[in-house]
Amino acid sequence: MAVPGKTSRRAGIADVARLAGVSIGTASKALNDRGQLRDETRARVQAAAEQLGFIPSSVATSLLTGRTFTVGLIMTDHHGRFSLPILHGAEDALGWAETLAFVCDTRDDPIREQHYVRSLLSRRVDGIIVAGRRAEARPPLVLQRAPVPVVYAFARSADDADCSVVTDEAGGAVMAIDHLVRTGRRRIAHVTGPHGHASAIARVAGVHESLAAAGLSLVGEPWYGGWSEVWGRFAAAALTREHPDVDAVFCGSDTIARGVADGLREAGRRVPEDVAIVGVDNWAPVAEECRPPLTSVDLNLREVGHRAGRLLLQAIESGHTPGVHAVPCQLVVRASSAPA
Repeated sequence: MAVPGKTSRRAGIADVARLAGVSIGTASKALNDRGQLRDETRARVQAAAEQLGFIPSSVATSLLTGRTFTVGLIMTDHHGRFSLPILHGAEDALGWAETLAFVCDTRDDPIREQHYVRSLLSRRVDGIIVAGRRAEARPPLVLQRAPVPVVYAFARSADDADCSVVTDEAGGAVMAIDHLVRTGRRRIAHVTGPHGHASAIARVAGVHESLAAAGLSLVGEPWYGGWSEVWGRFAAAALTREHPDVDAVFCGSDTIARGVADGLREAGRRVPEDVAIVGVDNWAPVAEECRPPLTSVDLNLREVGHRAGRLLLQAIESGHTPGVHAVPCQLVVRASSAPA
């Protein structure tokens, strides 16, 4: 019961030291994992802090470590289709280190991006994650003052000395083709996005690699177009006219794949009995609502964000790891690719 006229006081470091029977300096070292202390001393201090409900002061911790325990996360995808999974993964990693993220949406505007960079640096963030929505290499951030570690996620930096985390898109295409071959498909076509798009290039390379390893060739040339259902329907109609014996289509995105599924039905082809389909993205609103539900390559964007968060924390603590770090994809099998 509270005593009238008195207010409760939050436990401080001195209270923890008194309960643990150590000096304030020793208590501080134990709680901040610093100094050379006996394990039993460290454990006693931590037990006392837990008993008292001690919450370290963020200001004191910042003064002690020289860190603010905040980072910036710059997004370029205002729809969130690619950036949100990366953000969630990064927050998972940063949360373990009790680090908060300031999220900034540049909307693909370089001027807005520079404004956010200046704002983040003025708040003395410990580092920055840049999450792109396209796989093309992007110019590195311009840090005109107070440089901090930067990690690029999904869209790698054009500077090889920077630290970038990407998804292994070519490897994802290999997974898709290997799956189709294992399920008995031999006449495989590829319908994808714009010619010259980094993701389309990577996925075409993976397609050729996997087919060559199986002793097969692609049915025709890759079909390049847009990332849309309309393009998928058009490509399916043309594909069945030119190659009526096609028995599988690997599509560069789930939206293309759903259009291909519609186009195949309109052409009198059953999915998957006559033609199997595999997409890319594993975007639930599209993949799960496709008829039939779509087998898809998951780009593992949440893990891209998680890896970027861990690498940024590592860079803050002990220096960054330069180069491109690739995260493998995952194949999510659904009804659209049942065995022939």
